[in-house]
Amino acid sequence: MREVDLAGVDLNLLKLLDALLRERSVTRAGLRLGLSQPAASRALGRLRRLLADRIVVRTPQGLELTPRAAALAEPVARLLEGARAIVAPAAFDPATARGRVTIVGVDYTTLLVMPALVARLSRLAPGLDLEIPPLAGDHAEPIAADAADLALGVYDTLPAGFFRRALYDEDLVCAVRRGHPVIAAGLTLERFAALSHLLVIITGRGEAPVDVALARHGLTRRVAMRMPHFIAAPMLVAETDMILSLPRRLARRIAATTPIEVLELPLEIEPLTVSMIWHERRQDDPAHAWVRRQVAEAAREATRD
Repeated sequence: MREVDLAGVDLNLLKLLDALLRERSVTRAGLRLGLSQPAASRALGRLRRLLADRIVVRTPQGLELTPRAAALAEPVARLLEGARAIVAPAAFDPATARGRVTIVGVDYTTLLVMPALVARLSRLAPGLDLEIPPLAGDHAEPIAADAADLALGVYDTLPAGFFRRALYDEDLVCAVRRGHPVIAAGLTLERFAALSHLLVIITGRGEAPVDVALARHGLTRRVAMRMPHFIAAPMLVAETDMILSLPRRLARRIAATTPIEVLELPLEIEPLTVSMIWHERRQDDPAHAWVRRQVAEAAREATRD
């Protein structure tokens, strides 16, 4: 089969061919495409030269298709329909959508946001499933690798090619076991620094906000234990003399079922902004944009104080 250089082909002629195949009339085909009868005749001449075929011939019964033109009817219709699908805006119907949404996040944001998101998807997009994969390093990595759709967390910096949407602000408080001596003594800055701390780490990169704030006062603390689980950390604190700094909403929820006391943090720390991030390749995807709106609404519902 000889190779055809499409650079020299007027693809609009295929629209004329499709119209001719449907109308069996040069005049009506031209009207269908907004062409005058002379313009349609000239286009037919170019089409004949392109295909090396007469396309239509006159008979006593009117115009008839040549065998080649008749054979082209179905493939030309499919080609034009495919072209329309390529350039037409993509559509997304949540009610009939099927698939999986993968969201990277720590256990705390999962606990806070996912119940509201699951409820929304169950109601609006029952065919979409959710997956929260195990964390392995930076949140941006699985999104850049197209292994996840979104990530939820606190992000100081992001690589190029990422979008971010702020979801809610979160301040920090302290948790200690019930009956801890510091409750009666009062949690001063000096006592806070002197206690043994449990630190929740996610990536292990950068300094924790508490350590940055302590350094401004010329203080440091002893981190007696590090772990990657926000939800398990208060349960450990409930059984030890360690102190834990954690998000206020999580502390209130855990305190309802676990023997811990929630104390105000004796440090000035700016609230942390929890954001949703995604890669620019998904920015204009209607399905992805719809899911982002649902996550934002779920976060708004979950953090309504």
